[in-house]
Amino acid sequence: MTVTRNVTLQDAEGHLNELLERVGQGEEIIITKGDQPCARLVAIPPVLKKPRAFGQHKGKAWMSDDFNAPLPDHFWTGA
Repeated sequence: MTVTRNVTLQDAEGHLNELLERVGQGEEIIITKGDQPCARLVAIPPVLKKPRAFGQHKGKAWMSDDFNAPLPDHFWTGA
């Protein structure tokens, strides 16, 4: 369960490092301006870095025989 804590904008400006530490520990921080919430600090989930496996899409893409052929003039002129 996520713990949510409300903090005023003035307190957030002075204690940003502390708030980021709390977010890293699983808390959610709601920053309020006056009585209205204006921002939410939450942790970003870690990105899983898997090694790429070559050949997964083998046979699913193709290239035409004339791939490197010059384009016709009407392609460039729009005629």
